[in-house]
Amino acid sequence: MDVVLDERMMTLALEDARDAASGGDVPVGAVVARGDEVLGRAGNAREREQDPTAHAEILALRSAAHTAGSWHLEGCTMYVTLEPCAMCAGALVLSRIDRLVFGAADPKAGFVGSLGDLVRDPRLNHALEVTSGVLAEDCGDLLRDFFRNRR
Repeated sequence: MDVVLDERMMTLALEDARDAASGGDVPVGAVVARGDEVLGRAGNAREREQDPTAHAEILALRSAAHTAGSWHLEGCTMYVTLEPCAMCAGALVLSRIDRLVFGAADPKAGFVGSLGDLVRDPRLNHALEVTSGVLAEDCGDLLRDFFRNRR
């Protein structure tokens, strides 16, 4: 685990989250990297695309698979500003991502420890290594500010 690399990649994910917020979407950003090579990145785009599956993680996985030329993303890490939901956690398992790094916990919808732990369920054929809390304050502040401004 490279703390400097984790923080650098999470900073990129925060950039994508800010871009999502400027378009009216909940500010979540995600980056898929193999080592220090970024294969895909995205921010939430549910509002922009009017697509309930256009979560940052799903869009970043699609981009990374396209770049890699394979849906098998072994050797990759997903960096995301918010703990993934059940849909995104499932997609991470199915993509064979090796590692997940996230910023803020999501006690209302998170499925990587909060409501459940899909990515480490021993009954599945793949499990991820998880690191949580990377730049958590910055990630959480961005979300809190977004929702405070919407009220």
